[in-house]
Amino acid sequence: MKGAGKLSVSSREQSHESYLRPFVVTRMHEDDLSLVVEIEEQSGLNRWGYDAYRRELLTNANAVMFVARNLYPGPSIIGFLAGWTVEDEMHINNIATHPEYRRMGVGESLMDAAIEESWRHGARYVLLEVRASNESAQLLYRKLGFSFVARRRDYYRFPTEDAFVMKLEMK
Repeated sequence: MKGAGKLSVSSREQSHESYLRPFVVTRMHEDDLSLVVEIEEQSGLNRWGYDAYRRELLTNANAVMFVARNLYPGPSIIGFLAGWTVEDEMHINNIATHPEYRRMGVGESLMDAAIEESWRHGARYVLLEVRASNESAQLLYRKLGFSFVARRRDYYRFPTEDAFVMKLEMK
């Protein structure tokens, strides 16, 4: 699914897509968390850490959490997304790809899965914050149909940086 344009992918298309990619997107499980945290640390995200991801995964009924599972030798988890859906909004809290697997469609596939999941649960728009300097992520989000809606000064720490708030309206 690209943004809100296509809300479901046939099983034949999903099978075909998995042959073209070296990964599959699945729901996150508790035994994935150590690799999720490793990717978080390698990616320079504001730290959530193991306990926060575990709490979200096990106790938040609104959590939307996916991983990209590597189909080939190497790390078993190569990307993750953590967010939640409340009422008609999905909020993307964290998304990251293992540094050696970037620019292979991992982030886009994770976003597609989360957007589709949130749509099925009644979300009509998706919000996220992105570092002002993260041009590659901004490009991906624009490709998916997100637009700039606000700037949050000094939102990020280590290093301190502004965030751009981006929004996807689903139809």
